[in-house]
Amino acid sequence: MIFFSTGGVRDKPAFQTAEELNSQGVHNIELSGGKFLENQLDKLKLLKSDCNFLVHNYFPPPKESFVFNLASLNNDISVKSIEHAKLAIDYAVNLNSPTYTFHAGFLIDPEVKELGNKIKPKKLFDKKDGLSTFISNLNYLSSYAETKNVELLVENNVLSKNNKELFKSNPLLMTDITDCIEIMSSTPDNVNLLVDVAHLKVSSNSQSFSCKDYLKKADKWIKGYHLSDNNGLSDTNNKVTNDSWFWNELNKDIEFITIEVYGLNVIETKDQIDLVQSKICQK
Repeated sequence: MIFFSTGGVRDKPAFQTAEELNSQGVHNIELSGGKFLENQLDKLKLLKSDCNFLVHNYFPPPKESFVFNLASLNNDISVKSIEHAKLAIDYAVNLNSPTYTFHAGFLIDPEVKELGNKIKPKKLFDKKDGLSTFISNLNYLSSYAETKNVELLVENNVLSKNNKELFKSNPLLMTDITDCIEIMSSTPDNVNLLVDVAHLKVSSNSQSFSCKDYLKKADKWIKGYHLSDNNGLSDTNNKVTNDSWFWNELNKDIEFITIEVYGLNVIETKDQIDLVQSKICQK
């Protein structure tokens, strides 16, 4: 199934973006980001008869913003992140969605205002400690999700050359296959991968690895994709095209694909959905 993300619209609640997409004939919608809205679940339930929903990462956004980080060594942030994930899982249940997807953790705690912008240099958490915390939190959430019949998919992070140079190291988990294998091998069967091919393109350039090799080694855990494109230097959520690098590498029998392209009008949105549909149906 092909979904379209609400993540590119930050100045209104995801419900409102979903309502607009639904009215335009786009009925498979990934709920991502947006502004806080009271009783958003009740409003989304009104669209359930028309729409299929996925719940992603920092949705539903809390009234008081924080940086969602399941690898944080700050107890307050770690607890907030776990509680947010549990709420998102509950949203998934109420919206008849079988999956909650979210980003892998960070070895830093950025400030809210730094997200999407330049992050000030910070001392990194010890990698072993951050990885251990992330895996522990995943295992806890796995047990919670299992009671709700919800699958958890962890999304690969993106490491640009600029951030690699800024931190003199990698401040993010799961940008390469090594972390993916360790994390997937240390978690239950209801924890799998969401691969963002745009993140993969940028990270492969900054870390000098093969995207195709990554996809091959991660294949047994991949249950969904995020699709967009970029110049390989930064994650810009550009349109996918006939010439995008990943078409021949995708598993055409995947559970779902989300188009995560920002700033499109109605015609462009439907054109992107049609393009992905045409490529995925080629067997």
